[in-house]
Amino acid sequence: MTTATDNGLGVLDGGQLRLLRAIDGVFLRFAENWQAPEFRFPFLIGTEHLDRFDYFDNFPQLGLAATRLDPPRLAKLLTDAERPVDRVPPEVMEPTAFALPSAACYAIYVDLAGRTLPAEGLMRTTVATCFRNEDHYAGLQRLLGFSMREIVFIGPEDGAKEHLARAKETVLALCAKLGLKVSVEIATDPFFDKNSSKAKMQRLFPVKEEFVVDGLSIGSVNYHRNFFGERCTIQAGDDTAHTSCLAFGLERWVHTLTKAFGDTAAALSAVEALA
Repeated sequence: MTTATDNGLGVLDGGQLRLLRAIDGVFLRFAENWQAPEFRFPFLIGTEHLDRFDYFDNFPQLGLAATRLDPPRLAKLLTDAERPVDRVPPEVMEPTAFALPSAACYAIYVDLAGRTLPAEGLMRTTVATCFRNEDHYAGLQRLLGFSMREIVFIGPEDGAKEHLARAKETVLALCAKLGLKVSVEIATDPFFDKNSSKAKMQRLFPVKEEFVVDGLSIGSVNYHRNFFGERCTIQAGDDTAHTSCLAFGLERWVHTLTKAFGDTAAALSAVEALA
């Protein structure tokens, strides 16, 4: 059984954790079949990198910083404040160069910055604990901190689009095997200014499509064109790299599968039967 507070902090019990690992194992098999090696990146990301991605312009409401507390000022706070302290005020915090990431794929682009990749491109997969400062939370459906698995292509435009098509087909087939009634809904990408030429192009070729079950997005396919390639100076052969990714919110899959099969044990059996 999951417990969650009103500030988006949830707890997975043993059965839910087994289900999360099992469905992530399915996603890992996708990555292995597509020759996408797994990487583990730092838990934090530099604010400099996020600003390079226009993150603070496009997602000002989501950002969460990781900062050091100043011991002398903290000591004074503890002396004067009512205990236990339920808020740490900004005046005891130091300026920070680090933030909590809201998506797993950012670290991949940062890691590849300044590199020239093979002309055919390459793939990566990673899982990360991501954080979003939402205006409300709802159990495993919307958490402050959650697990995101991403499978990312970095390379030529055709390869990025092929990854999207293959990923979309694969996810729809998976949902069919699990009996999930899924719809594909087009969303906009805030990385592209609504008045820019790239924003106009995305109306002709959708850059973000979400897999929605019972009104909840459990994953998405995303095409960033050459945005991250330009911002991180990543080349694929002689051209600026394009990127695309398949993303899954793992706790949302736990919620959706448990609801679909009636309980966690039945959902786990169904996922394990896919192997």
